[in-house]
Amino acid sequence: MEDLAGISERIGQLKAQINHHNYRYHALDSSEVSDAEYDALMRELKQLEEQYPRFLTVDSPSQRVGAEPVAAFGVVEHPLPLLSLGNAFSRDELEAWSTRTSKLIEGEQLKFTCEHKIDGLAVALTYVDGQLSTGATRGDGFRGENITQNLRTVRSVPLSVGKGAPSRFEARGEVFLPKAGFQRLNQDREAEGQPLFANPRNAAAGSVRQLDPRITARRPLDIYIYALGPVEGGTIPESHWETLEYLKTLGFKVNPNNALLADIDRVEEYYKDWLDKKEDLPYEADGVVVKIDSFILQQRLGNVGHEPRWAIAYKFPAVQGTTRLNSIEISVGRTGTLNPVAVLEPVRLGGVTIKQAALHNEDDIRRKDIREGDRVLIQRAGEVIPEIVGPTPESRENPDREEEFSLLGKVKNDRGEPICPVCGSAVIKPEGEVMYYCSNAACPAQVQQRIEHFVSRGAMDIRGIGQAQITALLSEGLIEDVSGLYSLKDKREQLLELERMAEKSVDNQLKAIDNSKDRSLERLISALGIRHVGSEMAQVLAQEFIDLDDLGNASREKLISIDSVGPKIADSIIAFFGQEENNRIIRRLKETGVNPKAEKAESEKLLLSGTEFVITGRLESFGRQEAAEKIKALGGTAKDNVTRNTRYLVVGEDPGAGKLKQADKLKTERIDETAFLGKIGEG
Repeated sequence: MEDLAGISERIGQLKAQINHHNYRYHALDSSEVSDAEYDALMRELKQLEEQYPRFLTVDSPSQRVGAEPVAAFGVVEHPLPLLSLGNAFSRDELEAWSTRTSKLIEGEQLKFTCEHKIDGLAVALTYVDGQLSTGATRGDGFRGENITQNLRTVRSVPLSVGKGAPSRFEARGEVFLPKAGFQRLNQDREAEGQPLFANPRNAAAGSVRQLDPRITARRPLDIYIYALGPVEGGTIPESHWETLEYLKTLGFKVNPNNALLADIDRVEEYYKDWLDKKEDLPYEADGVVVKIDSFILQQRLGNVGHEPRWAIAYKFPAVQGTTRLNSIEISVGRTGTLNPVAVLEPVRLGGVTIKQAALHNEDDIRRKDIREGDRVLIQRAGEVIPEIVGPTPESRENPDREEEFSLLGKVKNDRGEPICPVCGSAVIKPEGEVMYYCSNAACPAQVQQRIEHFVSRGAMDIRGIGQAQITALLSEGLIEDVSGLYSLKDKREQLLELERMAEKSVDNQLKAIDNSKDRSLERLISALGIRHVGSEMAQVLAQEFIDLDDLGNASREKLISIDSVGPKIADSIIAFFGQEENNRIIRRLKETGVNPKAEKAESEKLLLSGTEFVITGRLESFGRQEAAEKIKALGGTAKDNVTRNTRYLVVGEDPGAGKLKQADKLKTERIDETAFLGKIGEG
C-alpha cells in the first residue's frame, strides 16, 4: 500500500526547498546549490506531482511554466489607486518640491527614501492567506488588466509568502526585462523577421501582456517590489523604509540599491552617483524616485490630482545627440531579411562612440521621414540600441534633400530588377509582412549567419567555434552549410593547417560538435533558423511533433491548429521545408547522426489525455483554477467556453446560463462535481 502521507510530506519538503532556493537566487542573488542540484529537486517534484496529481497545487513552483492561452484579459479594480508621479528635471525643481512639502508640514524633520526608477511595468500582487491570488497591471491607476497567470511565471514573484503575513495584502512592484535579456530577445526577434522592441520597457510590457502565459514564461522577466498596498488582518510598519525591510522578510525581492537619506543634499548625491553609474546597472533606469519616508507625513501631505505630494521622480537627462546620416546600407540577415542600417558620422553618446543605428524597415524610415544626407537626432533607446528619432528641423526644411527612401531602389541591378546585394538572387516580400527577403537559401551572407546561429548557446551550443573560424571554414571549402560541421572529424589534418588551430583546440571542437548530436529536438528546430521560429516557438513545436520529418510533413491546417502558431508562422514553416536546399541540409544532418526524437508527451499515458472540460459555477472541493490545474496535470485541458471540442461541462453551484445553453445546443455532456471528482481520481 502506498504511503500517501509520506509522499505528501516529501512533496511539501521539495516545494519548500525549491522556494527557498528561488528566493536565495532571485531575491538575494546568492545561490546555495548548483544548477544541477536545483534541477534535480525540480525534476523530482514534477515526477511526484505527475504521479500523484491530487497533491498538485497552484502555488507549486513547478507551475511557473504557463497556463493555457486566454482570449482576453479581465479587468481588476484597484482598491487603492496606483498613482502616477510628478517629475523633477533639475536640482532647482527637486528643491522646489522639497520646499513645498516642508511648508505643508512645517517643523517636521524629513527623511527620504530613494529608489531607482526602473523602466518597466507597474503591477499589483494580491495575496490571500499567504497565496498569490491576483496580479494586475497599473492600467489607468484605478483599473488594470488581470495578468495573474503571466505573473505566476516570473520566477522572482513569490507564489506564496512567509508566515506572519497579513491575511490579505497587496504588494506593488515593477516588472522589468534586464538589459542582457532584452538584447537576447531582440536578437531572436530580428532573426525571426519580427519588429524589434524599441526599449526594455516595451519588451517587458509586451511580455507580461501576452495572451499565452507560456510565452511570458520563456522571457527572462524580473521584478522589484517597492510598496505595500491595502492590508487586512495585519499591521504595517510606520515608514516606507521599514516597509521595504518587512517585504524582504516575506520573501519579496527588493532593490538592494535603495537608500534612506537624511536631507535633500544627500538625495542629490545619490542621484549624481547613480547618474554616473547607470550604464553599469543590469536594468534600465530613467531616474530616481524620492519619497518622504514617514507614513504619517505622507497621509498629512495627501495627493494633488493623481499625483502624491510626498513623492517625485527625479529624472535622468535624455542621452541624445545629432550627427549626419551619411548613408543607408542594406545587410542580409540569417533568414534572408534585407535590413536597412544607418551609417552615421561618428558621434559620442553616453560615453560610447556611435557609428551605426537601427532603422528596422522601410516603413519605419518613411514614417520618420529620414533621408540620406540629413542631420538627424539620435538616442540610445533604452540605453542599449542606437536609434534615429528623426531629422532635425533644418534638414526637414532643406529644399535639396534626397528623395524619399526606397529599399528596392537600393538593391536594383542594371536592368532595374531588385536583387540581393550579396548573392544577386531575386528579392521577395511575403504578403502581409514589412520586410523584404533574399529568396536564395544558399546566399553566402545567410549561410555564414545561419552557422553562427546554429552553434550558438541558445541553439546547438557548440562551444569554441566563433565567427572568425566559421569564415575560415567556409572560405577554405571545409564546410558549405551547418551539416558540414559534422563531417569535420574526417578533415582533422586540414583543420590543423588553419591559422591559430592547435591539436588540443581542434580536438576540443570536434568533441563539442560530436556531443551536440544529443541536443533536443527543440534546440535543433531553433538552430535551423526557420523564419519566425525562435526558441519559444521551437519549444511549442517540439511538443507537437516527433521529429523534423513529422514537422516537415505537417499541413497548414495542422500547424494553425496549434496554440501560438498563426498563419504567418505556419506559412514560414511550410516555405522552409519546401526549399530543396533546406531539405538537403536536413538529409545530411540525419546521415551524420543528428536526428533527435521528441519524447512522447506524458499526457498520452494520463487519465484525461485529449479530454476537454469547461467548468461553470462554484465547486465545493476546490476553486476553479485549482480544478483546471488538476485537469491539466492528468493530460486534459480546461477551457473557458463550450465548443464542439468540449467533452464535459462540469456544473457547480450557481452555473452560468450561457454555458448551459451552449452545452445543450452542442449536446455536450453535463456532469456534476461528484462525477468530476471520479474522473480525476478523487471520487
